[in-house]
Amino acid sequence: QVQLVESGGGSVQAGGSLRLSCAVSGYALCMGWFRQAPGKEREWVAAIYTGGSSTYYADSVKGRFTISRDNSLQMNSLKPEDTAMYYCAADSGVNCRSRGPGSISGYAYWGRGTQVTVSS
Repeated sequence: QVQLVESGGGSVQAGGSLRLSCAVSGYALCMGWFRQAPGKEREWVAAIYTGGSSTYYADSVKGRFTISRDNSLQMNSLKPEDTAMYYCAADSGVNCRSRGPGSISGYAYWGRGTQVTVSS
C-alpha cells in the first residue's frame, strides 16, 4: 500500500513560483501530478518514472513546471489558469506502464490534494 501526502500549495501572484512536495510511503515506479479546477475534469500535469528518471509534461506546463525524483513539482511563471487543486499520484508500475504517464487510470494511489491559487 502506498500513501501520499501533498504539501506546498498556497496563493501567489501571476508570474510567481511555488514548489509542491509529495511525501510517499511505500514503493512506486511511476509518480504523477494532476490538477482539478472547479467545474472541470481532473487533468494530468507531469509524471516521472523513477526507474529510468524519464519525465513527461502536459503541453500547458512544459517549460514552466519541473518534476523531480523526490516527487516535488517546481512551478514557475504561474498563470491564473494554473489555479486548481493539485494531486500527487503513484503506481507500482502495473498500470502506468501500460496506460501511459498521463492517464488517470494509470495510477492506483492518490493523495488528498493541495490548493494552488494564482491571482492576476
